[in-house]
Amino acid sequence: MKFVAFERAMQGTGASRRLRISGRTPGIVYGGGNEPLQIEIDHNALWHALKKEAFHATVLEMDLNGSESKVLLRDVQMHPFKQLILHVDFQRVDASTKLHMKVPLHYSGDENSAAIKTEGCIANHVITEIEVLCLPSDLPEFIAVDLSGLKKGASLHLADVVLPKGVTAVKRGNNNPVLVSVVVIAAAEAPAADAGAAADAGATAAPAAGKAPAAKAPAAKAPAAKAPAAKAPAAKAPAAKKK
Repeated sequence: MKFVAFERAMQGTGASRRLRISGRTPGIVYGGGNEPLQIEIDHNALWHALKKEAFHATVLEMDLNGSESKVLLRDVQMHPFKQLILHVDFQRVDASTKLHMKVPLHYSGDENSAAIKTEGCIANHVITEIEVLCLPSDLPEFIAVDLSGLKKGASLHLADVVLPKGVTAVKRGNNNPVLVSVVVIAAAEAPAADAGAAADAGATAAPAAGKAPAAKAPAAKAPAAKAPAAKAPAAKAPAAKKK
């Protein structure tokens, strides 16, 4: 994949700001035994190029002042909320030096596997890219992985994938990581479980038809005992007066 760059004379924060206002993106090219070179790229062309997978994972041809050189995209700095590329880094490529790169995995054929087609499973893509070590001439744009042989209860590991010639996978921690796991859909097993539960319930259940259980009459309540009424004190007759 090819892109055009221009040598950048002005440096600094203010110069980079003015460059972005003019529709250019500042960048740098380093490595390859040469001094770092300040460059600028048309922002719109770079924006559309970054949307292509090949721009991130393959050796690029940079046209600078009429001469071509091979580089790799190493870093892109984006604005936090604007659709604006702030800065971009490239690394020169030496044909005799191995590259350490991330390569995407392209999965296909899972809809033709027995696990997906007839056994009610789905393929869960655990890893979508792997790190590889290879010469620039052997660097693949992507690695194709065929999933047509997936089986229920089994997973696809890195050791099951045939890598292109000259490409070695870089393993960290786990020597044989899982790339794709086969997961059983719960809804596929639910009808069978429901049918078994219904059969068990029908065999043990049904109350005998016929007489309904007699309703019990409410127990008669004893009348509450009344408290004795309080007696009023008897009125005293007035005493007779002496003559």
